[in-house]
Amino acid sequence: MPLEKVVEVTPEHRAYLKEQYDAGRLIFSGPRVPRTAGVLFARADDVSSINEMIANDPFKTKGIGEYEVIEIAPVMWVEELNKIFGNA
Repeated sequence: MPLEKVVEVTPEHRAYLKEQYDAGRLIFSGPRVPRTAGVLFARADDVSSINEMIANDPFKTKGIGEYEVIEIAPVMWVEELNKIFGNA
């Protein structure tokens, strides 16, 4: 995908991500360096809700991005993340 097309859709993509932050689904996000892809770090009760979130992302609906969902089960984290993960 040409970077120009990515840049063109980025404002709409970020507005959608803001909605996901407001709904409590996203924890952090951003482009890789160099800008070859991006990462969304999200939380959900099940993977189907993450797949639904992805399906509605403008980068997905406009054919800009491809997504891979990787589920993790955190066992350690910095104290500042206790609000998200609970106490280690």
